[in-house]
Amino acid sequence: MPTFRATDGTRLFYADHGQGPAVLCLPGLTRNGADFDFAAPHLADLRLVRLDYRGRGRSDRADPATYTVPQEAADVLALMDHLGLARAAILGTSRGGLIAMALAATARDRLSAVALNDIGPEIAPEGLAYIAGYIGRNPPQKTLAEVAAARARGLPGFDGVPPERWLAEAQALFEETPDGLVNRYDPALREAMLAGLAQPQPDLWPLFDALAGLPLALIHGMNSNLLSAATVAEMARRRPDMILAEVPGRGHVPFLDEPQALEALNRWKGLLT
Repeated sequence: MPTFRATDGTRLFYADHGQGPAVLCLPGLTRNGADFDFAAPHLADLRLVRLDYRGRGRSDRADPATYTVPQEAADVLALMDHLGLARAAILGTSRGGLIAMALAATARDRLSAVALNDIGPEIAPEGLAYIAGYIGRNPPQKTLAEVAAARARGLPGFDGVPPERWLAEAQALFEETPDGLVNRYDPALREAMLAGLAQPQPDLWPLFDALAGLPLALIHGMNSNLLSAATVAEMARRRPDMILAEVPGRGHVPFLDEPQALEALNRWKGLLT
C-alpha cells in the first residue's frame, strides 16, 4: 500500500497507476480516491495519482485543525515531491478543485492544467447547509444496500442513475460493521468544517483568476446545489477558453463518466504535456 509522510508526519495513502502525463486526482471533502473509479477506465492513457487526504480513506487521522484547504494543498505538494513530479495536472472534485485553485495562487509553477468537477469560487449556501447536515455523522442505514437505496431516493439533483452505481458509490464511502455503517473518514472533519464556516468567508475569485494561462475544464452538474449557473457563467466569462461540460440529471457531483463529462475531459487531456 503506497504511503508517504506529510511534513507533520501524518501518513497519507495514494494510488499511482498508468503511464502518460501525470494527473493528480483530488477527491471531495468527505471522499477518497475511489471518487475516480468511474472515470479511470476512460483515462487509461494518463498516469492517475489518487490521494486520500489526511483523515480520509486509508490515510491517517490527524489533528482536526489541520483538515483545511491550505494544509491539504501542502500535502499535495509533499506527494509531488515524494513522487519526483516537478509539475502535474489536477482533476479536482469539489474540495479537490478548491485545493487546485489554492495551488494556482501559491505554487502555480507546479501545475500544468486543472479540471474542476462541480466547484467554483462561489459556493452556494444551500449546498454548504446540506453538507453541514450530514458531515461527521454515520448514516442511519444498517447495510450498504440500504444506503444505496436511500441515496437513489433522496440525493438531490440526480436522475437516471442505475442501482448498481449507487451501490458501488456506497461501497467506496461507507464500511459495513456489526453496529451499522461507518463513514470512511474521521468524524472530527465535522468540527473542522463548522469551524471554517464560522469564519468570514474569503473571496475565492482571485484564486480562480490565478488559473490564467493553464488549460482549464469545468464539469458542472446542472442540478448542483453547490455550484450555481450564475457562477458557471461568470467563470466562463473570465475564462472564455475554458472547456465546459453541462451534465444533465446530475447534482453535486457528477460521476465523471457521463458523455458530456468525458467529452470535456478528452478535450482537456489533449492539452496536457
